[in-house]
Amino acid sequence: MRSVIDIQDLSPEELDRLMDRAEDIIAHPDDYAEACHRKKLATLFFEPSTRTRLSFEAAMYELGGNVITVAGADASSAAKGESVADTVKTVSLYADIIAMRHPKEGAARVAALNASVPVINAGDGGHLHPTQTLADLLTIRREKGGFSGLTVGLCGDLKFGRTVHSLISALSRYEGMRFVLISPEELKVPSYVKSEALKKKNIPYTQVQDLESVIGDLDILYMTRVQKERFFNEEDYLRLKDSYILTPEKLKKAKSDLCVMHPLPRVNEISVAVDQDPRACYFKQMLNGKFMREALILKLLNIAD
Repeated sequence: MRSVIDIQDLSPEELDRLMDRAEDIIAHPDDYAEACHRKKLATLFFEPSTRTRLSFEAAMYELGGNVITVAGADASSAAKGESVADTVKTVSLYADIIAMRHPKEGAARVAALNASVPVINAGDGGHLHPTQTLADLLTIRREKGGFSGLTVGLCGDLKFGRTVHSLISALSRYEGMRFVLISPEELKVPSYVKSEALKKKNIPYTQVQDLESVIGDLDILYMTRVQKERFFNEEDYLRLKDSYILTPEKLKKAKSDLCVMHPLPRVNEISVAVDQDPRACYFKQMLNGKFMREALILKLLNIAD
């Protein structure tokens, strides 16, 4: 039995095979329509989610499986004080695989240590979000044809953005990557992420506060929202929430084949006018997430691998 808590739990070769499987699912969906017949996915979401929870559920249904769900801590025995360990021990009796989101960093690791079925980390606090990274990787590969030699700009909340931490970790394993980290001083990438993923591997990166000064250098622009739920002080959130807003005017300085990504939900950091630009890839990204979650479910259940 195997779980995926961190994107590093999957080797580069495994990531390539997952993307290949997702491409095959896209091309031949009928071949997978009964792959998970009589299998059950439990989605345990102790934090609000739209895209991630629904894409997991859609993925399992499209594989011919079933879903049982808990949406919100107040809808589970966590409201009575039950531990994560006890919750997953119980849910393991009812399901074949678990996808869990939790507001506390490390909760998914605790779940994996106590479950008797595979656990997929669907986001743990401001820490990691490996299946979003799977969606991101497939999007980059489909839009750019590969990963080598790309300049990737990450913009917004790089301190609490679990999607950013997971993506840096994944992309740091490919040759010729360069990162441009764009954020206010208060929301810079944590030192441990830079140390483990970038400095240790001598991967070039720059840190700037101005998006417009670097947008013309980027092959990928990964926008993120400033997350109100990660702030202890509302004044700090209000001061920083509109630090970066991508508009058609700013995109005039960008490459014609720039790929604009966002893990969503957005608030106002990407103008809706950008949605009509062919470089906007964030809704494609969401759809790619469903296919990659299908591929991961198949892998962890040892089906069609």
